[in-house]
Amino acid sequence: MPLEELPHVDEHAVDVAAPEQAAWEAVLTTVRAAFGGAGPRRTAALLGCEPRDTTGWDPPGAGSTVPGFRVVTAEPPRLVVVAGRHRFSRYGIVFRVEPAAAGCRVRAETRAVFPGPHGALYRLAVIGSRGHVLVTRRLLGQVARRAEARRP
Repeated sequence: MPLEELPHVDEHAVDVAAPEQAAWEAVLTTVRAAFGGAGPRRTAALLGCEPRDTTGWDPPGAGSTVPGFRVVTAEPPRLVVVAGRHRFSRYGIVFRVEPAAAGCRVRAETRAVFPGPHGALYRLAVIGSRGHVLVTRRLLGQVARRAEARRP
């Protein structure tokens, strides 16, 4: 199922006091840091994620991976789309970097489907618990801090 056909889950945004290029680089660095380590690899293996490894991330382009996500689209410095799948879900995140008055705004839109009874339970655990919201907001906060630290 193409990403655009997956149901919308939510969208979060953060204003970043830095140029779009700095925010773009911060998105890429944050995604790799958050999902590229040993812990995410173990979680990816436990859930049966595809993909499970980090490949081609310097710089990332379509087909590059981190555990749980494959880059579907990369259009520097404005758009990166990542998607993945595991036993309980097919999912994707669309990161958009947009101009704003005091720098830029980074948006993260999540799309996912949770098929079957196990998927419904997984959705309840991840989305219903608000755990996904907390993780997404933390990621966006890290993006803002990284980008603002890089600004000229």
